[in-house]
Amino acid sequence: MTLDVLSKDQTPAESQVLLDQLQKNIGMVPNFHAMLAVSPQALKGYMTLHQLVTETAFTAEEMTVAWQTINVEHACHYCVPAHTAVANGMGVDQDISEALRNETPLADTKLEALRQFTLLMVRNRGHVDKADVDTFKAAGFTDRSITDVLLVLAQKTMSNYLNHMADTPIDDAFAPFAWSKKES
Repeated sequence: MTLDVLSKDQTPAESQVLLDQLQKNIGMVPNFHAMLAVSPQALKGYMTLHQLVTETAFTAEEMTVAWQTINVEHACHYCVPAHTAVANGMGVDQDISEALRNETPLADTKLEALRQFTLLMVRNRGHVDKADVDTFKAAGFTDRSITDVLLVLAQKTMSNYLNHMADTPIDDAFAPFAWSKKES
């Protein structure tokens, strides 16, 4: 582990206010946030990105597909269980979560188009062919959807990378959803 999970009194005062907000809103301070709290700006940036993602035109299912596709592709041991818990809390069908966790196609063709497009964005670092964009739009998505995928990607890159570097311990609340990347 390269970073420590800080206790609230070890964090800068600006971060403490944000951690109090998390405690109030979700009833806990996830370990990821406690690690990020060493930098109030990084914590605020992540929390802002998360809030903005929840304000996109994406449905709960679509947010879950974008989040988990990125988390799984990046093999984030922390974010996959955390977002499984988030998906459950949002009422997302568990079949969707399981398919995403297992890297299997989604039954819903629109959601599968989102999964495939998100994978292309991650794997190709944004270099997506016009034909792939056209396929994505033909599935019912828009230019806004493309930019919203970019927003999710910014959020998840921040958390996935920190969790890789820090080997963030899984919170008890997320432990029932522990996950590891399938062997190729």
